[in-house]
Amino acid sequence: MANNLFITYDLIKTKDYAAVHAAIKTLGNWAKATESNWYVNSVYSVENAAKIVKAAMDNDDRLIVVDATNNNAYWYNLPDEVAARIRAEWPR
Repeated sequence: MANNLFITYDLIKTKDYAAVHAAIKTLGNWAKATESNWYVNSVYSVENAAKIVKAAMDNDDRLIVVDATNNNAYWYNLPDEVAARIRAEWPR
């Protein structure tokens, strides 16, 4: 079953957009919604998709992948207060 993923990133220092875009495109059928937000119809789980994209990023870059099909999210390097707020507000 395919998952509807929304991928948003923030490249902090080195901005290798081409590598990040290439990684996103490997996940499945895609559409670039805004400059740093993509929709992907993918067989990958939210966690696996995030790991694939993160591998193309620097260690300090921020990433969040939301699975709209299964109501799940996975992220890297969000500020602690943002991550806590998402966890507190996300429907269980």
